[in-house]
Amino acid sequence: MRAQRITTNLKVSDVATAKSFYADFLGLSTEEFNLEWVARFASPDSDAHVQLVTRDATSPEDSVISVHTDDVDGAYDEARKLGYEIVHPLTTEVWGVRRFLVRAPDGNVVNIVAHRN
Repeated sequence: MRAQRITTNLKVSDVATAKSFYADFLGLSTEEFNLEWVARFASPDSDAHVQLVTRDATSPEDSVISVHTDDVDGAYDEARKLGYEIVHPLTTEVWGVRRFLVRAPDGNVVNIVAHRN
C-alpha cells in the first residue's frame, strides 16, 4: 500500500466548540469539509492539517489516524492477506469516500481511505 497523506484524528466532544481553537488559535482556518461528527481543518499556508472526530458514523470503533491512498481495494486485500483485524469492512460511504478500518498490531485503529476524484 502507498500512503499519500496521513491525517491525525483527534477525539473531541463537539466539532463546533473545538473549531475555534484549531481554526482560529492554531491557524488551521481552511475547513476542508464538515459533516458535524467529523471535520478537517488545514492551514492555508502549509501542509498542516487535523481532523476532529466526535465519533465514527459507521464504524464500531474510532480511528486514531486516516491514511489516504489511491488503491484502497488493494490495501484491503493486502490487510486481509496479512491477517490484520478488519474493524470496519471495505465500504463506499454515503458521504463519498471508500474506506475500511483496520487494527494495527499495537491496538490502534487506522482508517484507510480513498476520496472521490
